[in-house]
Amino acid sequence: MSPLRATTLVAGLLVAVLIGVLATRQSGPDQMRAHLVGQVAPPVVGTTIDAEVWDLDGQRGRWVVVNFFSTTCVPCIREHPELVAFAEAHVAADDVRVVSVAFDDSASAVEAFFRRNGGTWPVLAVDTGRIAVDWGVVAVPESYLVTPSGHVAAKVIGGVEQDDLEDLLDRARTSVG
Repeated sequence: MSPLRATTLVAGLLVAVLIGVLATRQSGPDQMRAHLVGQVAPPVVGTTIDAEVWDLDGQRGRWVVVNFFSTTCVPCIREHPELVAFAEAHVAADDVRVVSVAFDDSASAVEAFFRRNGGTWPVLAVDTGRIAVDWGVVAVPESYLVTPSGHVAAKVIGGVEQDDLEDLLDRARTSVG
């Protein structure tokens, strides 16, 4: 066997092994989805666009939807009216809170977005990079449902819809008891 042919054969085998390893390892959205579910929620602390300090730990006793978004993200823009409707549906009962965390966006753009599109919940738009890293956010939109005890009940990758959030909340309430 010639040295060129042997080298080609070895390179081919290495590529085949690499493809096999990559194809069978657990990674991607499923692994990301599972890494926080059931765990104590990472901190979400910061100053809102209304200049108020907001802390997820201060919400114990209520369900919280933590939504990571960007004003330039098309799915984020599409999901926003759904979040508004969901938040408004829970105002009277005061049983669920929504908080939005801007992802790689400017505070002025975030403020303008909320003025234009509504949403009266707390919005963190400054120094949010650490929060996104702690939550494992890779791309937006991503939303998390946090239990009244402060544990992550679910993660939603991609835009949310009000009905889906309601179903997710109902299932989580049932499983938490």
